[in-house]
Amino acid sequence: MTPSQLLSTILVIPGIIFLLAAVRLCVRTRRQVPLFLAGKWQFLTSLIVFFIAGYLVFLVIQIRQLLFPVEIVTGLVFLGGSLFVLLVIGLSGLTIAKVKEADRETVRANASLMRKNTELEKEIVARLEAEGRAKARLQHLATLHAIDLVITASLDLRLTMKLFLEQTVSQLGMDAGAILLLNSHAQILEHGADWGFAGQGIRKSRVRLGEGAAGLAAYERRVFHIVDLAEPANQFLRQELLENEKFISYYAVPLIAKGQVKGVFEIFCRQRFEAESEWLDFFDALAIQAAIAIDNASLFRKLQESNVELTMAYDTTIEGWAKALELRDSETEGHTQRVVELTMKVARAMGIREDEFDHLRRGALLHDIGKMAVPDAVLLNTGPLSAEEQQIMRRHPAFAFELLSPIHYLRPALDIPYCHHEWWDGSGYPRGLKGEQIPLAARVFSIADTWDALVSDRRYREAWPEAKVAEHLRSLAGTQFDPGLVDLFLAQVL
Repeated sequence: MTPSQLLSTILVIPGIIFLLAAVRLCVRTRRQVPLFLAGKWQFLTSLIVFFIAGYLVFLVIQIRQLLFPVEIVTGLVFLGGSLFVLLVIGLSGLTIAKVKEADRETVRANASLMRKNTELEKEIVARLEAEGRAKARLQHLATLHAIDLVITASLDLRLTMKLFLEQTVSQLGMDAGAILLLNSHAQILEHGADWGFAGQGIRKSRVRLGEGAAGLAAYERRVFHIVDLAEPANQFLRQELLENEKFISYYAVPLIAKGQVKGVFEIFCRQRFEAESEWLDFFDALAIQAAIAIDNASLFRKLQESNVELTMAYDTTIEGWAKALELRDSETEGHTQRVVELTMKVARAMGIREDEFDHLRRGALLHDIGKMAVPDAVLLNTGPLSAEEQQIMRRHPAFAFELLSPIHYLRPALDIPYCHHEWWDGSGYPRGLKGEQIPLAARVFSIADTWDALVSDRRYREAWPEAKVAEHLRSLAGTQFDPGLVDLFLAQVL
C-alpha cells in the first residue's frame, strides 16, 4: 500500500465515526421533526448511511488491494454529497423561513404585548385615578358627616363655625379660611370666624354687599375666584388686612339657606390653585352645610330670645297680678314679696332642685290670686267674719285653681295657691289633704305665710315678737304644719 493510500485510509476512519454519530443523532431527533419535514429528514438519514457504506467500500478496496475502479466509488460519494448538500441547504432554507416566520410572529407578539402593556398601563393609571377620586369622595363624605355631627352637637354659632373651618380648609387643600356673616340690617358682611391665618387682620373684615370679591359672591350668589391676589387689578379690596400672609389663590362661595344669603365662606391658598369641577362641587356642598349650621344657630338664638322675652312677660304679668292684690288689700302691702323671699330661702336650704325654683316663686307670688273672686265686703271686713263669710273666704284656693289651671304655663305653680291652707292633720281646706299628701311647696309656704302674717301689723292686731311667733309655730307642728319643716324654717329666719 502506497503512502497516499495509507493516508487516505486513515482519514476515512474518523469520517466514518462522525457519520455514525450523525446517524445516531438523526434517529434520536426524528421524533422532534415536524411531520411535513419527516420525508426529507428520512432521506437525509439515508444519505448519511450511503456515505458510511461508500467509506466502508473504499476501506475494503484499499486494505484488500482489490482491483476495483475507485473512481466509481468516489463519483458516487460525490453525487451523494451533492444531494446531501442540496438537501441540507433545502432544510436550512426551510429552517430559515421558519425562523423568520417565528421572528415575525415574535415581533407581532411583542407589538401586541406592547400595545396590551400600554393599554394595561393606561388602565392601571385610570384605576389609580379612579381610586384616588373614590378615596377623595369618601373623604369628602366623611368630612360632610363630621360637619353634620358638629351642627347637631352644638348650637353655639361661633364654636360651630370654628369647628367647620378646621374640618374643611385642609380637606379643600387650602391654607386658610374665613366665614363672613351678613348683617341684614346694614347689608354688610362681617367677620364670623377664621382659621389658618398668621395674623388677625382678617378679623377686621367689613365688606358691603355687592362690593369686593366676597360682596360680589354674596350679591351675585356664585363662586368668585381670584387667580392671583398679588395682581393690582383684582377685586379683593382687603389687601391691607392680609399683609405678610402671601396668599395667591382665592375662592369665595355664598352661604345660602332657605333662599336667603347668610354670609360668605372664603378660602385662601399660598400657591396658584386651579379648581376642578369635582372640587367645586365639594366646595358648594360645604357651603350648604355651613349655611344650614348658621341658619340653625340663628333660629335657636332667636327662639331663646323669644323664650326669655315670653318668660319675662309672664313673670311681669304675675308680679302685676300680685301687686294688684296688694293694692286691693293695702293692709298686706309687701307681704307677697316677703313671703316669696322666705319660701325661696328655705327651699334652697332644703336642697330643692334649681329647675323648680321658678314654679315655686310663681306659686308664692300667686298664693292669694283666688281672693280676686272674693267680694270686697268680705275681703275688707274689719270685724269678725260670719260663718257665711268664712265659707266664702275659704273658697279662694278653689278660685285660684279655677283661674290658673287653664293656663298651661302656670300649672306647675298651682301647688301653693291651691294647697297652702291644707293642714298636716287633715283639717285644712279646700280638699282636706293630710301629711305628705300636701305638696312640699305648699307645706313650706304655709309656714312662711303664717310667720310673715304674725310678725307684721294688721288692722285688727299689732305685730307679734319673733320669739312668740316661733313658739306659736312650734306649737302647731304636727297639726297645722309639717313637724319636720318648722325647725328648719326657724333656723333660717332666727
